[in-house]
Amino acid sequence: MHVRLNHLVYRWTSTKTVIEHTNRRGGIKYFSEVACSSVSGTTNTSRSSSQSRMVEPTLVKVSKANSIFRLSDYDCIGFDLDNTICRYKLAQMVKLEYEVLAEYLVTQKGYNAEYLMKPLDGSLDFLQKGLVFDFHRGNILKLGSNGYISKGSHGTRFMTDFEIEGIYGPDRKWNMSVAFCQDMLEAWNGPMSERIRTVSDYFDMPAALVFGRIVDSVDAKEGKKLDSYNVWPDILDGLVYMFKRENFSSDEGGYFPALKKNPGMYINKCSSNVINWLKQIKDSKVVFLLTGSHIDFASFTATNSLGVNWRDLFDIVLCYTRKPGFFTGARPFIKLDGVTETDPVNVEDLEFGNMYSQGNWQDLYQFLSKKTGQQHPKCLYVGDNLIQDIYVPSSYTKCDTVAVIEELGAEGMNDNDSYVHSDASVIVSSGWGSYFGTKEKHVTGNSFWSGIIKKHSKICVPDLGVLASLPLTFEFHSFSEGEEKSDYLGYYPGYPRSFWQSA
Repeated sequence: MHVRLNHLVYRWTSTKTVIEHTNRRGGIKYFSEVACSSVSGTTNTSRSSSQSRMVEPTLVKVSKANSIFRLSDYDCIGFDLDNTICRYKLAQMVKLEYEVLAEYLVTQKGYNAEYLMKPLDGSLDFLQKGLVFDFHRGNILKLGSNGYISKGSHGTRFMTDFEIEGIYGPDRKWNMSVAFCQDMLEAWNGPMSERIRTVSDYFDMPAALVFGRIVDSVDAKEGKKLDSYNVWPDILDGLVYMFKRENFSSDEGGYFPALKKNPGMYINKCSSNVINWLKQIKDSKVVFLLTGSHIDFASFTATNSLGVNWRDLFDIVLCYTRKPGFFTGARPFIKLDGVTETDPVNVEDLEFGNMYSQGNWQDLYQFLSKKTGQQHPKCLYVGDNLIQDIYVPSSYTKCDTVAVIEELGAEGMNDNDSYVHSDASVIVSSGWGSYFGTKEKHVTGNSFWSGIIKKHSKICVPDLGVLASLPLTFEFHSFSEGEEKSDYLGYYPGYPRSFWQSA
């Protein structure tokens, strides 16, 4: 689970000795972190317990043009759990999330039930992953490249081009949207997070409709648009109420109790094809599970999607990793006694077959090097969250990534009419347009998120099943920086239909 419940996290640069290596791409930055308590928002300095730390090499950037991607080329492959291995029945899950959040805001914060308790069904088209909030103006924005505002709404009312340009200027750029596109990590947990926020996955996607409906209710009460709105802190309180990790064991918050009562209503069973594929990978490579969910919720979802023997599919399981900080920080791994965190563990004491909490990439990389016998093992991480799972690992480590984006299948792919997404009505929006690109009378271009996919992932697929049907040696065309045709080549089994329609 990826939902960020607070934003009191700041970073400082840490200098490290690095080794020159030319076989792969990049340059690399390292960060330490002041980490947040998961609920209270208090800060505490986290530092690895390991005294001797292995550092990934600084790598000379090479052209990715005409590059080929093969799973068989990697020594270690890691997977996110939620919305990657474990796929949810999104129509039911999004409805649950909206109803729990709306009820909290009505009963605990006093917001207008006439607006918030309206049925979700009639407003599903307003939902889309990746929308951005302008908190103070009460606006919701869809971004193109470089912070360009391709569409926007005030509350739930879509704004005209004239209105957007009147607020954000003729270039349709807001200084915060530009800054967000330049450094999403700063927007995730730095001071910028008080001005702007994105709904980055299906856990917080309904918050956009909640935000919009509250703004509508405030405007109706006041009889006009306000100069400034301050509703986001209450919505954030509602997300904490729903998702804080203690609520799974205590049966509080509405969300976890509903899943526990009827998991089959919300969680899809993983296909035997994907399970056998994971076993095949584990026969020749190190396979790790790296999830933001606490161990109890992770065990629950993994059992209901993969089966009771799910742990056998992974060499090591890492829970509550607090991404994206896992890839940039230095928090130690924590031992688990059942579902309880106990003591920090040195990297030298990590063992295959065990489950750990929290941790950091540099210690994991050192562990993987030891287990593979490779000084610089080639690593791949497969996930759905474009900030936590794709952008940050690609930008701050030398771990390659594969993006699992359900919208690719839901919106449709060129020359591929056979793929059907059962919850397309929840994640496809005619109002906001394609998740991957837009075609308006004044602009045709890729969305900001499709730019992240191209720049920071090797390939993009709609689900793991399309990979599981292929041999590990299958050669994919990967995205290539600066090559126009690679906008299309990295998508498999086809590129977004909106690209074809706007070509």
